[in-house]
Amino acid sequence: AAAAGRGELIPLIGFISVGMGSAVLYLLRLALYSPDVSWDRKNNPEPWNKLSPTDQYKFLAVSTDYKSLKKERPSF
Repeated sequence: AAAAGRGELIPLIGFISVGMGSAVLYLLRLALYSPDVSWDRKNNPEPWNKLSPTDQYKFLAVSTDYKSLKKERPSF
């Protein structure tokens, strides 16, 4: 097997860097903005209860219009 030249490694390193960077950014988004993650258990032990029905927490909402949703659950 012949060694890859420098011109072939530059795009490979670029694509791997973009993929790893986007994975890190997505993990940070999940850790900071997901209602399932609680960083402060004393002041906010259940952050999912503070969401209103119009809050969009999914990364991509294809067919759901969150602005038109109504509350169908009891308040605690």
